[in-house]
Amino acid sequence: MEFASAASASAVCGFCRSTLVREGEALRRIGVSAELFDDHSPLQLGASGTRLGVAFTLVGRLQYGYSMGPRASASPAPSPEGAAGPTGAAGSDLGGTWNEWHALFDNGRSAWLSEDNGAYVIAFDAPLPADAPALGELRAGSRVLADGRAWDVASVLRARLIAAQGELPSAPRLQGEFSVVDLRNSAGEVATLDDADAARPGWSVGRSVTLAELAMSGLKEASEKTLAGRALACPNCGAALEVKLASTQSLSCTQCQAVVDISQGVGADLAHYRQNNAGESGAEPQIPLGRSGTLALGGPPLSWQVVGYQERCDIPDGADEETSFWREYLLYQREAGFAFLVDSNEGWSWVRPLTGAPTVAGSRAQWQGVDYRQRWSYAARTTWVQGEFYWRVQRDERAHVTDYEGRGSAARARLSREQTPDEVTWSAGETLDAAQVADAFAIAPAARAALQRDAAPLSSGGGLRAGIVMVLVLLVLVALLVQCSRGGCDEVRDTFGAASAEYQQCLARRGSGAGLRTGGGSYGGWSSGGSHK
Repeated sequence: MEFASAASASAVCGFCRSTLVREGEALRRIGVSAELFDDHSPLQLGASGTRLGVAFTLVGRLQYGYSMGPRASASPAPSPEGAAGPTGAAGSDLGGTWNEWHALFDNGRSAWLSEDNGAYVIAFDAPLPADAPALGELRAGSRVLADGRAWDVASVLRARLIAAQGELPSAPRLQGEFSVVDLRNSAGEVATLDDADAARPGWSVGRSVTLAELAMSGLKEASEKTLAGRALACPNCGAALEVKLASTQSLSCTQCQAVVDISQGVGADLAHYRQNNAGESGAEPQIPLGRSGTLALGGPPLSWQVVGYQERCDIPDGADEETSFWREYLLYQREAGFAFLVDSNEGWSWVRPLTGAPTVAGSRAQWQGVDYRQRWSYAARTTWVQGEFYWRVQRDERAHVTDYEGRGSAARARLSREQTPDEVTWSAGETLDAAQVADAFAIAPAARAALQRDAAPLSSGGGLRAGIVMVLVLLVLVALLVQCSRGGCDEVRDTFGAASAEYQQCLARRGSGAGLRTGGGSYGGWSSGGSHK
């Protein structure tokens, strides 16, 4: 065993997977790490990069699985010899996995490079603040003070170590579950509070980064492309499933349109569900899956590929309100991660998940110097999906969405907050012209009219083609409307609970008649579900 850092306290043998703790000049074996879950991460041991002018190398890895929703407090029985394993967190209730890569800097400092909704966060361990809140008191969506700053609680999860690899700054917890809480603030920081060591709760603070920003070298070749040798068959119809992205957790079958959960890995029973709604007999996405287009989404122009597509609708507060619907295209770029292209009644926009959390005061919000005003607040559900997704897609996924619009010179700016019982995700972006979308993705001239939203009434010289396009669009919309029930506040109560703020707000809106939403669509995308790590 060779240690790259004199400060490293533990390592996992690459030959026999023994987990070793260094005690002076001696090594003590404390257990055996399980095999790594093959998630095809582009990172690997030995990859290197720079951060703020200081070089680092990835020397270790911790792989975790998390579950969403309530969990039993008792920990499962440990595997033989204290081995971590897929039983439990990586079993049938697995919500997903994440990696934490131990980055050893040339100056001797350690950090953690980990995933964050398709992007990355680099974080440094720090002493637990004296004013840190108790983990048991934290709930997603609440605001707390820690380290003298205000933080929004983004997620509260139960996690379990699946496997460890390489050199680590401390001995890994090989068995049992622990709590992980993500907190985000208006400075773009993300903090993590955990009780993996009950006697010494962990605290780390980091910021969002991209692999390009870190000038990473030594990555796995073509790990983001087709995963060769990953043979999967649809559990519903038996057709071959072609997985194209390394981070895919769910995908739809191109033959029967069933949604298949592949987060358990090859060899596991593949959970799936059949889709039976408007999408199955409706129109295909107007931007074909797999097509690439060059767009500047908050940065330099990059080539983005459409890898996923979902149709969503709001849940009206009452029977006298209209149902609105919209479509979201999941875009992928190797160095930048993921973004969402949103097609609503009011036009096109793009958003990307945020690492931090905007400052909110009443119906106003502020993010990176831009002022926003709230426009919509509503419950939403997903009715149809196609393609691949970096989160574990669930049937009839629901969230409470709050949309904001930029003010003044930032009128094209968009901000969206989505909340589920376990997580809050913020996304930010801007509006796009339909012509930009059509040009970027090389939409055929005959199909461009169907991309226009919120257009002026048809003129008398519009011609038969425009009328046919409008009729077809209306037919598809009517089919989608059928799928979105008018459940009112009952839907919100079922999703968030009778005591939730969302349910109480819904009741208040129904009683006052204020805030009724009659059109438009979400400005936001969807979250991965789970910790940034």
